[in-house]
Amino acid sequence: MTSYPRAQLNTGAYLKLTRAACFICELLAGNPEYPHHVAYRSEDVVVFMAKFPRLVGSLLVAPVQHREQVVGDFEVDEYLALQRVVHAAGAALAEVVSVERLYVLSLGSQQANRHVHWHVAPLPPGVPYEQQEYAALSGDSYVQVPDEVMAEMAVALSTKIAQLLR
Repeated sequence: MTSYPRAQLNTGAYLKLTRAACFICELLAGNPEYPHHVAYRSEDVVVFMAKFPRLVGSLLVAPVQHREQVVGDFEVDEYLALQRVVHAAGAALAEVVSVERLYVLSLGSQQANRHVHWHVAPLPPGVPYEQQEYAALSGDSYVQVPDEVMAEMAVALSTKIAQLLR
């Protein structure tokens, strides 16, 4: 797998962006200030490449409808339908990038990033244990994956996710 340089996240600018508006709703509305590469979209869910990935190939899965509570805002069937897409996105990701372990978690805050979303992050093989788990996902740096590579990954994932959800 190709490695890419890491960059420091401008925390102030990031917080300003995430607190200004719901980045997922803005992405879905086509706002050019919130660009992401969409890998899959239906009327209920969207899967897109993380803009500031901690791990190469990181995806976000979110309901199209703005919801804020990961469990409380969903009926069981709605939640399970979303988890089916999370599963398909993870399975597709494992076909596109090398994965030793797939991390799936819901992050966000009522102070920023309120729209419910799940992170699907592929830990590549060979990462020393001390750099896995929380260490792999934390910190204030991200992988600088070239835009054209992100676009290619999104296209490859799109086909695979659609096939898995049939």
